[in-house]
Amino acid sequence: MKNLVYLFICLISLTACDDGDVITVEFDFEDTFNACGDIVFYKTIEEPAQSFSLQLTSPTLTIDDLLETEPDPDNSNLVIVTTPEYIYTLNETSNIFNYRTYASIPSSPFCNDIPPADLNVTQNDVSAGGIATIKIELVEDDDDGVLAENEDPNTDNDDDPLTTPLDTDNDGIPNYLDIDDDGDNVLTQTELVVLDPNTDNDDNPLTNPLDTDGDGIPNYLDNDDDGDGVATRDEENFSQDNNPTNDITDNTVGPDYLNTNITIDTTEPATSYRTHAIKQEFKVSIILEDISFPTISEQFIDFGTLTNSATSTSRNGDPIFN
Repeated sequence: MKNLVYLFICLISLTACDDGDVITVEFDFEDTFNACGDIVFYKTIEEPAQSFSLQLTSPTLTIDDLLETEPDPDNSNLVIVTTPEYIYTLNETSNIFNYRTYASIPSSPFCNDIPPADLNVTQNDVSAGGIATIKIELVEDDDDGVLAENEDPNTDNDDDPLTTPLDTDNDGIPNYLDIDDDGDNVLTQTELVVLDPNTDNDDNPLTNPLDTDGDGIPNYLDNDDDGDGVATRDEENFSQDNNPTNDITDNTVGPDYLNTNITIDTTEPATSYRTHAIKQEFKVSIILEDISFPTISEQFIDFGTLTNSATSTSRNGDPIFN
C-alpha cells in the first residue's frame, strides 16, 4: 500500500511562484521509510527520481533512543516505551527536511559518510520551518498460537487483554505474554499444536484443545496434564532440564507427564521456569506539519512508518516461580 502525497511545485526553477505557474504533482512514495546513522529518515522513488529526507541533530537522537523501554510502574514484568513521542522544530541548519529530485536516483544517497559520486541532484528544497512529530508504539506478544484477545477473561468488560489480564500460573506474566500459560514447563505452543489430536479436522487447536485427563481443563492451562497427582513440571524422571517433554519411560505412550501409569515424582522437583521470550514489535511513525518549502505549498505530510530490523526484537520475561 502506498502513501500518496500531493504537492504543488512551480513549473519554473525560481524560488517564488506566480499563481499561473502552479500545478498538482502526485508523489507516489511508499508508506514506509528507512533510517541511517544518528539520524536520517528517508524515502525514495526511482521513477521519477525523488526523495524526502529528514535529518535530526538537535537534540541528538538514535534508533536505540526511539526503542528504549522501561518497566511498567504497575507491573515489573511489563514494559512501556520510555518516550512515546518526540517533537522536533524544523529549520534550515539543524533539523532539516529536504525534497530532492535527481537525474537518476543514486544507489545510496543518505547512508554514506562521503556523498556518493552519482548524486546528480537537480532540485534541492529545504523546509524553512515546520514540526516533525515522531510517535513510537510497542506491541508485545508471546507468539504461542493463542491470540491475545483470546487470553483475556474480560472480567472488566472492556475487551482489552492488557487490563486485568489473566495470569493462570500466577508467575507475574499475563497469559498474552506467557509462553507457558499454566507454568508446567511445557510450552503452550507445544501443548496446542504438536500434541493436538485434531480430531475435528479443522487444524485449529483452540476448537478442540487436548485434555489428556478429561478434567475439562485443556493441557495448555492444566498444571497436571495426566491427572496423576504429580505436577507436570515435576515429571522429569530422567533429566532435570525444565523440559518434561524429553522424559519418557514408555515410548508407546509418550512423555511421562502424559502417562497416568507413571506416578513416581522426581527426586528433584522443578525449581524454576523456562526462560520466557516475549516478542516485541515497535511502530515508529512520523507526521510533518507546517512545512515551508520554497517551491512547494503542501504543509502536511504523513511520512509513514519506519522499516528497520531493530523494530522487531524480543526480551526475556522474569517469571516468579511458585
